Amino acid sequence: MNKIHLIAPSGASLDTRSPLAGIEWLKQQGCAVLNSDCVNRVEQRFAGSDADRLAEINQLANISPNTTVVAMRGGYGLHRILPGIEWSAIAKTIKDGLQICGHSDFTVFQLGLLAKTGAVTLAGPMLNFDFACQGEQGEGVVPNAFMWEHFQKAMSERKLDCLIQVAQPFLKNSNTGRASGMLWGGNLTVLSGLLGTPYLPSRQQTQGGILFLEDVNEHPYRIERMLMQLLDAGVLSNQSAILLGGFSAYRLYDNDRGYTLESAIDAIVKRLPESIPVLTGLPFGHQAEKLTLPVGAQAHIQYDASGFSIQSQW
Repeated sequence: MNKIHLIAPSGASLDTRSPLAGIEWLKQQGCAVLNSDCVNRVEQRFAGSDADRLAEINQLANISPNTTVVAMRGGYGLHRILPGIEWSAIAKTIKDGLQICGHSDFTVFQLGLLAKTGAVTLAGPMLNFDFACQGEQGEGVVPNAFMWEHFQKAMSERKLDCLIQVAQPFLKNSNTGRASGMLWGGNLTVLSGLLGTPYLPSRQQTQGGILFLEDVNEHPYRIERMLMQLLDAGVLSNQSAILLGGFSAYRLYDNDRGYTLESAIDAIVKRLPESIPVLTGLPFGHQAEKLTLPVGAQAHIQYDASGFSIQSQW
């Protein structure tokens, strides 16, 4: 039986039904769900006080390594407790077998842990959206089968293997290639906010890496601005490949006059070396269909104009 230990390190749940629906669905799949009381904590907009959430994170060093930890939701909150996290103790438990999964605001924890210890975590589904899956009227919706398949493979086999068949409009002269390197990244806004801090993996750590990015509720010009920041800081040119996932839930305006997300990406691609492919359509982000990606593990990609494949074993 898979053991899933819940944590709520960021925002409080926006409703009472989502976490309960997610817990029930996981139990129906034969999972033992631990620490479920965390979903009830509320302190202002956060899922408990800073002290409560920090204690819960640090307690991960003491739970059974034969467990997968899943964050309840994102939002904001982890930045506030970074200085108190016992990175080395948590990394030791991960080395013994513990896996820790989340995305969005959880990117802060994942990149901080990678920077401090090199430990591998999982960028993947969270309780409220991915396993609760409620419709607009509160009715139950079956969680995405693609998401569940790849999450299970990550839990049981520690393996990523996926072919993404999506046309690649941003490849330059070389339309075919391959790359290998450390897979890392996450939410673009969160990652950009870590520049200049000790919680972003160093240039040496990420040299030749495969960087994946996603975001939500951000207009393309904001996405372009953050990508420009990473470009000018030398982060993008330090990679062997850049994978773009979902950039969702934004709206364009009349004064955009044809400026789109594609325009933003193209502006970045024009300034990158031709040897660094920018690939789009990675199934990851604030969307139902998502992979579970091992942050900090070695990965391999092969690509051409029709799509790309990605593999990793950790």
